Amino acid sequence: MAGSDVTALFGASTAHSPSYFTLTRATGAQAGEIADFCIPCNPYFPTPAMFDRLGAGLREILTYYPSSAETVTAELCRLLGLNPATVAMGNGSTELITWIDHLLVRESLAVPVPTFGRWTDQPMETGKRVDMLLLPEARGFALDPEAFVRFVESRGSRVAVVCNPNNPDGGLLSKPQVLGLLDRLQDLDLVVVDESFLEFADEGQETSVAAEAVLRPNVVVLRSLGKNFGLHGVRFGYLVAHPGLAGLIRGALPKWNLNSFAEAVVFMLREHRHEYAESLRRVRGDRHEMIRYLSHLPGLTVYPSQGNFVYVRLPAGVDGALLRDRLLTEHGVLVRECGNKIGSSSRFVRLVVRPQADVVRLVSAMEQVLYGRTVHTPAPAPQAPRPMLAQVPAGPPGVPAPDLPQAVERPPSAVPQAVERPPAARGLVPAAALAPEPAVPPQQPQPVCPDAAGPPAQAARTGLVRAMTAGYTSGTAAIDRLVSGA
Repeated sequence: MAGSDVTALFGASTAHSPSYFTLTRATGAQAGEIADFCIPCNPYFPTPAMFDRLGAGLREILTYYPSSAETVTAELCRLLGLNPATVAMGNGSTELITWIDHLLVRESLAVPVPTFGRWTDQPMETGKRVDMLLLPEARGFALDPEAFVRFVESRGSRVAVVCNPNNPDGGLLSKPQVLGLLDRLQDLDLVVVDESFLEFADEGQETSVAAEAVLRPNVVVLRSLGKNFGLHGVRFGYLVAHPGLAGLIRGALPKWNLNSFAEAVVFMLREHRHEYAESLRRVRGDRHEMIRYLSHLPGLTVYPSQGNFVYVRLPAGVDGALLRDRLLTEHGVLVRECGNKIGSSSRFVRLVVRPQADVVRLVSAMEQVLYGRTVHTPAPAPQAPRPMLAQVPAGPPGVPAPDLPQAVERPPSAVPQAVERPPAARGLVPAAALAPEPAVPPQQPQPVCPDAAGPPAQAARTGLVRAMTAGYTSGTAAIDRLVSGA
């Protein structure tokens, strides 16, 4: 499909990117031709041998009903050392978020933003007030637990949610910080700690508060198996809570809400625990290397992360939606532009941690689209697509660029073809600025979105302001006026 039609798919959803299957159908790309830096999945698990075993059992998996959720949950609990009375398994963590909202959120919910969209969208869809604390870009989007407690108290919120690590920035609170937060908020109806990405953190197991949650009557810890096991398509996750809370949610879940693929994977895990632990170790190493490579791209700001993704602020003048579109149509690289995340803007992208060969492909593509050439090698031929930045921003002083391995040559058929557009339509600068004027030094290109290159605080607020314009609200008129600048 033509490039402009493919990228139009991103406008069909206000909260998520189009699915991988939608994009491959639209582009005609074959399996593996699109380098996916959008979906936060474990690239090293399941192992090839596990996939072979699942493939061999495909007929039975698709033919027969799964066992009961109780059977699958009991096996998972044996592996994790949990009491089944404290666990509820769902058809993905999103199903559990939905039932948490329906059963346990009565009137209001407080959550720092930007964060996972279902924690803001789900309660608003059911008429709840959502109080959103804007995470400060100046502090690298780090959450101050004391500031969040004061925010919850000042708003009178009855439910609080913290994602640890947070999505999209990967910020992580220590276990003492989380436990202190739970102590301060023990009078609330509910406190949710979403640990969906915690296993990818350097000290993931030591940071979890799942063991403490079962002793607290108002705490739920949420976990995502699809993300950890690299199997988003299976749709399975679980929560850990006091037996009363866990039982309430288990009782509301539909019968056979877990499919046969989920059962097959859970019952394979016991003999593959070593491979799973090794996959997490490799992802953590890849994250450190990926941050190192990205940090040497001039003009980019790369924030510290403990997830299996990295949050990046683009150079001034670059619109993330145009960068996303050109990376996909010109290089077959898919990234998550964050302009539709509340509390973020199109100045930011989230990049999933991938193996080194994929990162080389990403960095090479970003260099070509942003700067028109490889930053530390001679410029490409003149007929290369027009760069998004008129000049290469200065890199960190005194910091040498990493030696990137040579990118793998890709066949022409592997890159979805874009519609040929006039030069002005392919970059970020207006047409008048494209005519060469030798007497005038190159100027920084103007952003497509007027607020995309504003001060950091304004850039961070853009997503929330847009969301409110589209019908989102924090539920409190005074907060909405403050955020929108009215």
